[in-house]
Amino acid sequence: MALLAGIAPARAQCTELVTAAPKAMGFSTERLKRLDTLIRQAVDDRQYGGAVVLLARHGKVVHLESYGEPNLTAGTAGDKNSIFRLYSMSKPLTGAAMMLLYEEGKWSPKDPISKFIPEFASLKVFKDVDGFGQIRLEELEHAPTMRELMTHTAGFIYGGGSSPVDPFYRDQQGRGIVNGSPTLHAMIERLAKAPLLYQPSTRWIYSVSVDIQGYIIEKLSGMTMPEFLRRRLFEPLGMQDTNFYVPKEKWNRLATLYRVRENDKGGAITAEAVSDDDLTKANLGRGRDFHQEPSLPSGGGGMVSTAADYFRFAQMLLNGGELNGVRVLAPSSVKLMMSDHLPESMTSAYESDPVLNNTPRLGMGYGYDGAVVVDPGKADVPMGKGSYLWEGGLGTWFWADPVNDIVFVGMVQRTQFPGDKAPPTFTDLQELSRAVVYQALLE
Repeated sequence: MALLAGIAPARAQCTELVTAAPKAMGFSTERLKRLDTLIRQAVDDRQYGGAVVLLARHGKVVHLESYGEPNLTAGTAGDKNSIFRLYSMSKPLTGAAMMLLYEEGKWSPKDPISKFIPEFASLKVFKDVDGFGQIRLEELEHAPTMRELMTHTAGFIYGGGSSPVDPFYRDQQGRGIVNGSPTLHAMIERLAKAPLLYQPSTRWIYSVSVDIQGYIIEKLSGMTMPEFLRRRLFEPLGMQDTNFYVPKEKWNRLATLYRVRENDKGGAITAEAVSDDDLTKANLGRGRDFHQEPSLPSGGGGMVSTAADYFRFAQMLLNGGELNGVRVLAPSSVKLMMSDHLPESMTSAYESDPVLNNTPRLGMGYGYDGAVVVDPGKADVPMGKGSYLWEGGLGTWFWADPVNDIVFVGMVQRTQFPGDKAPPTFTDLQELSRAVVYQALLE
């Protein structure tokens, strides 16, 4: 892909993390021990097999710790460099890639998606089900736009629900449209035949929108999605362990995936190791073999990373698009990405999703491929206004707080199989980590 005239490619940088004592960054050393206690207790209780957490302020890491056994094959009890399956925490990375192309004038938020995907020119919208059980469709009130694609308001879904449209997003084996498609183009061809669930901009529903963005990235850049992200985002930021799969020389660093369920013998919680193959056979989410390069690189949930790598990405956002002197995005592009794009009427009408902590609700909006704190009080979160955050289906989570210049990254690999009895107690590390981090921030 030809770069814009006068703009040189960003150089790779040193991957050393800069550390600092908590007190020097405004944290109470004594109070910050509560973070350590919270994570360690949840692991000791076998609610999680292992965890890695990173906390930084002003670009300096004040806490990076491994708990339990995040990686059983590492040969040690804990490995801070374990590589984790990000699942949906891949989405903000894809959003940043889209912003790179936005800066080159390749797309505008007002553009119809069909400008880049002609197959979507004839999309229809679900209307209702007739008396014979057949779905009826209606015409679009307006063609879904790139802004709607970036904010999960275009009308697409994931296909894991029970609406009359969901079956269009699953194959005969019950696999979702991403896992069940051999390539991005095949996924697009299937989506072109599926109706939208709702008229664009009338609802917010978590969807395959970010995987569609991956297809657009490939069309606009002339590269495969993995290559574009590697050249334009990962290498400039020093994210040397972030990819769409784990190369063979790093297999021993891939975090162990744990299945957590209630033990029939006495009701105790047990965390047991399972394989990616087990996950695939159980038809859970994006289960696939992360030991090999995928034929369909999923921008919505197909990447792997480390806590340190993801910190570099999040800190770049807080720095207005640069890290350690290497500029990736312009401040204006980062601001657009981290701004709420939903109407107040939409966020005030939504209750928090019981599965996801950060879906739009009162006080919590949505930017490009990530949630945005609009009003901390109404959202019941301690982080600053404008914080950008998201999570992954296997337990990863992060936030980037521009008011307090804080980055937090939490990494666990935890799942529950269909039919498993839910554990009697559960420590929500994502929610509680916010409380213990900010109670330690005194300056």
